[in-house]
Amino acid sequence: MQQQQVHETDLSEILQVRRDKLKDLQDAGKDPFVHVKFDRTHTTKEIEDNYAELEGKTVTVVGRLMSKRGMGKVMFCDVQDIDGRMQLFVKKDLLGDEYDAFKKLDIGDIVGASGEVFTTQTGQISVKIDQYTLLSKSLQPLPEKFHGLTDTDTRYRQRYVDLIMNAEVKDTFIKRSKIISTIRSYLNQQGFLEVETPMLVSNAGGAAARPFETHFNALNEDFKLRISLELYLKRLIVGGLEKVYEIGRVFRNEGLDTRHNPEFTLMELYQAYTDYHGMMDLTENLYRHVAQEVLGTTKIVYNGIEMDLGKPFERITMVEAVKKYAGVDFDQIHTVEEARAVAKEHHVEYEEHHKKGDILNLFFEDYAEEHLLQPTFVMDHPIEISPLTKKKPENPEYVERFEFFMNGWEMANAYSELNDPIDQRERFRAQEELLALGDEEANTTDEDFMNALEIGMPPTGGIGFGIDRMCMLLTDSAAIRDVLLFPTMKPLDK
Repeated sequence: MQQQQVHETDLSEILQVRRDKLKDLQDAGKDPFVHVKFDRTHTTKEIEDNYAELEGKTVTVVGRLMSKRGMGKVMFCDVQDIDGRMQLFVKKDLLGDEYDAFKKLDIGDIVGASGEVFTTQTGQISVKIDQYTLLSKSLQPLPEKFHGLTDTDTRYRQRYVDLIMNAEVKDTFIKRSKIISTIRSYLNQQGFLEVETPMLVSNAGGAAARPFETHFNALNEDFKLRISLELYLKRLIVGGLEKVYEIGRVFRNEGLDTRHNPEFTLMELYQAYTDYHGMMDLTENLYRHVAQEVLGTTKIVYNGIEMDLGKPFERITMVEAVKKYAGVDFDQIHTVEEARAVAKEHHVEYEEHHKKGDILNLFFEDYAEEHLLQPTFVMDHPIEISPLTKKKPENPEYVERFEFFMNGWEMANAYSELNDPIDQRERFRAQEELLALGDEEANTTDEDFMNALEIGMPPTGGIGFGIDRMCMLLTDSAAIRDVLLFPTMKPLDK
C-alpha cells in the first residue's frame, strides 16, 4: 500500500511537470496544439530503404519521441512513425537557441524534424536535424521503457498505448487490414458485388444465437441487432444479384472467451447456380490466395503447429469423422433411442429434445473437432442442426452443408441453400417448436424472407467466414481480443 502511494505521488509530480512545461510553451507563444498541418517528405522506412539515394540530402520526418540519450551539447533520440523508428542526431551547433528547448521535450511528444541523412560511426542510419517543430505535447507518461505495456487488461483497454509500445501489435492490425482488403480484391475479381444490409432488424435469423434487443422509440417497436447476414443477402439473390457478399459486424448475446466476442466481423457470400462443392473450391482458393498475398507463403504456423494451405484440403463427412475419432458409426444407428444409448456409453451429454442428428453433432464436437488441425472440410450435417440447407437427395436425413476447420476451430460454414419455400416453412416450424421448449438460439419464421423464397430463388451456394479467427491464425494471435482493436471489456467500475 505504501509503495502504491509513493508511485501515485511520483506520477502526480510527473503529470504536473508536463503541464507546467505546456503552460510555459503557451505563455511564450509556442502552443503545440495550434499546429494543424505538417508536411513530411519521407517515412522512416522510406529513408532506410532508399538510403543510397538519400545520403547527404535533407529530409523531414514526423513521429512520436520514444527515447532521448546523451547530454551536454549532443543528443540522440528515436522518433517513431507508422513504419518504424529513426534515430535523430541533435547537436547544439545545428539547432542553436532551440537546442535547450529540445532538451525539455518529453518522451511521448510528437515532433516534426528536418535535417541531413547520414550514418553514425556505429553504422546506424540517422537524421542530423537542424530544425524541429513540437506538434503535440504528451501530458501522460508512456509505460516504463524496459517493461513496456505487458498487462493484457490494460493493453486491451488502452489499445492506443499498446500500439505505441508494442511493434508486433501494430503489425498484427496492419496484417488484419491487408487480409480484409485482399479478400475484397479477390472476390471483386471473381465478379462478386459487395453490398450492405441492415444491422437493426425485427427478426434476427440466419444463425443459432441469442440476439441483443433494443427499443426503437420513433416506431415504438422492439428491434434486434443482427446475428447473421444470411437472410437479407438471399433476398438479393432472389432479386437477381447473382454474386453478392458483405463484410460487417454481427452481434451475439453470448459469453467472452479466447475465440468469442459479442460483436465480431463476419463475411457471408452467396452465389447463384452453384452448390456447397462450389463453395469448397472458393474457400480453398481464397484462403490460399490470402495467405500468399499477406504472408508471402501458404504455410502458416499457429502456436507452433504448421498448417499447409498449399496442399488440397481434406474432405470428410461428419459421420466419417465421428467413426474415425469416436469409433461410433452413425450409419448403423437408426433411432433416437439407439443414439441416446450410445451417447450414454460414451458419456456424451444430451438434452431431452435432442434427436439422432443432434447427438451425432455432439459426438463430433466432443471427439472429432480437436483433431482437425490441418485444413479440413467436414461435410453432410444432420438435418436437425441445419434449418436453412438443402437435403441430400439420396439421403434426406442429411444436408448439403460443410464446416471448414483449421487448428480444431470452425473457420467457415457453408450450404447448398434451401430454396424450397414449402420445405423452408416446415423447418422454421420445427425451430419455433424448439423456441417454445426454451431454446433461446432457435430461429423464428421470417415471413418476408418466406415471401422472397416464394417469388423464387435459384439454386445457390452460400458461406459465412469468421474474419476474426482467420486473422488470429494468419497472425499467430492467441486470443480474439488480440485481433480486435477495441474488444468488449467489463467496465472498470464493475
